[in-house]
Amino acid sequence: MEDAKKILQDDNHVLFLKDDMFIKDFPSDYRQIRYFTLMIVQKAPPEIKEINLLEQQISEIIKNAVKHGNRSDPNKKINVWYTFSKEEARIIVEDEGKGFKNIDEWNTFNVERHDCLSKEDYTKLADYVSYRTENSDDNDGGNAMFAAVEYWNEGVVFSKNGNIVAAGKKFPRKHPGIEIS
Repeated sequence: MEDAKKILQDDNHVLFLKDDMFIKDFPSDYRQIRYFTLMIVQKAPPEIKEINLLEQQISEIIKNAVKHGNRSDPNKKINVWYTFSKEEARIIVEDEGKGFKNIDEWNTFNVERHDCLSKEDYTKLADYVSYRTENSDDNDGGNAMFAAVEYWNEGVVFSKNGNIVAAGKKFPRKHPGIEIS
């Protein structure tokens, strides 16, 4: 069963368009990620009702760039492009690292994980609790990416090199008594 959403890899994906986006660059200082995220989210319109969830998702993308991309090297920077409206949020984060090289493997893992969930095979699911590679540390598990592909309903897309990620979220439009997605 392939109900699992996948990470895409496509340099020409529409989510990589930077027209009319704000840009900020930040040092790879893990201690300041919350501050960086707040600087970005302050541009979001007050009509976005899920601002805390949006903030959390942006923070996780920035954390991945700082920790995994730049290895928390304060001499390296991350660039963040972002835009918000009442209808959507988009973010692009670029780090100076070698890039996420295990996208196909991660997608396969996530499909297997979803398959175990849909079949309620909780014994086998124990093998898919966290995605880890030889570069993972004790705090890694892929949970941020699992949440990202669920939250960012317009997609999570990496560049071919894997060091740039773009994500987009469309918010439901509300009409009196009716919610339209």
